[in-house]
Amino acid sequence: MQNKETMKSLMFFGLLFVAFTMNSCGDDVVVAPQDVLSDAVVQDLQFLKEEEKLARDVYLYAYAKYGLNIFNNISNSEQNHMDAISTLLTKYDIEDVSLDAEGQFTNTELQALYEDLTAQVDISQTKALFVGATIEDLDIFDIDEMIARTNESDILDVYEKLTCGSKNHMRGFTDQLSTAGETYTPQFISQEYYETILNGSHEHCGN
Repeated sequence: MQNKETMKSLMFFGLLFVAFTMNSCGDDVVVAPQDVLSDAVVQDLQFLKEEEKLARDVYLYAYAKYGLNIFNNISNSEQNHMDAISTLLTKYDIEDVSLDAEGQFTNTELQALYEDLTAQVDISQTKALFVGATIEDLDIFDIDEMIARTNESDILDVYEKLTCGSKNHMRGFTDQLSTAGETYTPQFISQEYYETILNGSHEHCGN
């Protein structure tokens, strides 16, 4: 009989301890950051880091070949874009699958795209400018799709800044092409969207 009473007392105090612990923790319960993101958003961030690296690496390649300042300037901006995404990867404890080596990518499609784009850069300086416009066209298109897959304000803020930067870059490349008597035709975003970008002014994107 005494053993039963002892057991009841232990159970009672055990329940009190659990209840106290839950109440005292309240909002302080730590949830792993990555748990708030869907697999699609995690994959988007991993892909986007490499896509921005693709842009940087192609522009570095083009600058080394032709010495045109626009490629050097925009490659620096792309590095800033990569850094912004790296910050998100760290915050949400997401594996950074990007490779350090220039021109090397974990994503096989981006690897193939890099090889195709640098081959086009080799053709001529004008072709290299077309490659730049194409990269920015693709970046804007991809990020617009990624925006629809998340509600996280910090991620959306980075997406907005990257899109802003890509619009500035597109204006820069198309201006250079126009000077050379060439016209870029968008391959990914709509013609209407493209014309809206060109009609806009250079923006301060906060990155």
